[in-house]
Amino acid sequence: MKKAYFIDRDGTLNVEVSYLCEPDKTEIIPRCAEAIRAIHLAGFLAVVVTNQAGIARGMYSVTEMMSVHVRIQKLLLEQGSDCTVDAFYYCPHHEKFTGECPCRKPQPGMLQQAAAALDIDVENSVMVGDRISDLYAGRNAGCRFSVLVKSGYGVNHAEMAEQENFPVAGDLYEAVAKTIGKI
Repeated sequence: MKKAYFIDRDGTLNVEVSYLCEPDKTEIIPRCAEAIRAIHLAGFLAVVVTNQAGIARGMYSVTEMMSVHVRIQKLLLEQGSDCTVDAFYYCPHHEKFTGECPCRKPQPGMLQQAAAALDIDVENSVMVGDRISDLYAGRNAGCRFSVLVKSGYGVNHAEMAEQENFPVAGDLYEAVAKTIGKI
């Protein structure tokens, strides 16, 4: 089985833009490409898991969201072929519009889907995100670590994360550096 870093998208991998659906507004957070390179060099997969409530709200389409994913890959690829994401998983639901679902974080559904499809050992994997719901998705899936990054909304959730015994890092690169040798 493979090990993975499950990575939230907005605010963790790319700069937070409310309901990002335009590729030209996509910007990778500094050091993320280096973090993904380190993930791959250590033999882990880099898997994005992202809530996309804008789809449920009718603000943008799956096609528009996918165009952002293509742009993310292109921007990462510019840093090297070992810096790209291995897979993207998304939840297009929101409980107010589509009802409850098992894939919307903090539920573990996206991580479980990725684990089944990619043969991932979740117990020896890591979830990294900028919201408490990301951390709980990792915990609920059984990840070894769930790390909050202070990029994006994480700066507002660091104290709560620490109170709940979640590690906190400045960004994805630091989160990887703190955890990669412990698995």
